Amino acid sequence: MGLLTPLAVRIGAVPWMPRLLPQIVWVDTRLQRATKGRVTLLDIAGLPNLALTVAGRKSGIPRTAPLLCVPHEGGWLVAGSYFGGPDMPLWVGNLRAATTARARFDGEEHEVTSREVEGEERAALWQVMLRTWPNFAKYEERTTRVIPVFYLQPV
Repeated sequence: MGLLTPLAVRIGAVPWMPRLLPQIVWVDTRLQRATKGRVTLLDIAGLPNLALTVAGRKSGIPRTAPLLCVPHEGGWLVAGSYFGGPDMPLWVGNLRAATTARARFDGEEHEVTSREVEGEERAALWQVMLRTWPNFAKYEERTTRVIPVFYLQPV
């Protein structure tokens, strides 16, 4: 965690944050282009993150999404929270359809397999994720959908 993490947690908790997601993604995309992928908004916020690249389930074209992640048991936990918005992030459907993906974490590329966690295991891992980003609880309150949680494991 970094010096700006408490501020990021406060900003991430505001209820109108889902409406700003397109602008946040736009800024983050330009920041990553300018730094050749070395810096993201999540880096500035002092939060663990990875760039998940997975082929589109319809197009087959690789798509990359910067995601807050929680390092866990040699892999990473990621959640399809979308700030608690009503829509499922597109990367979730792509990851569900893929056998493998790529994750860039701390400047290193990894081929990963993914497993969606459910039931009691999801409940336990959700608590692990809340320790890194407590706003996941707020996001869960904002939406009627179940926020999917995936465990990404390096191959």
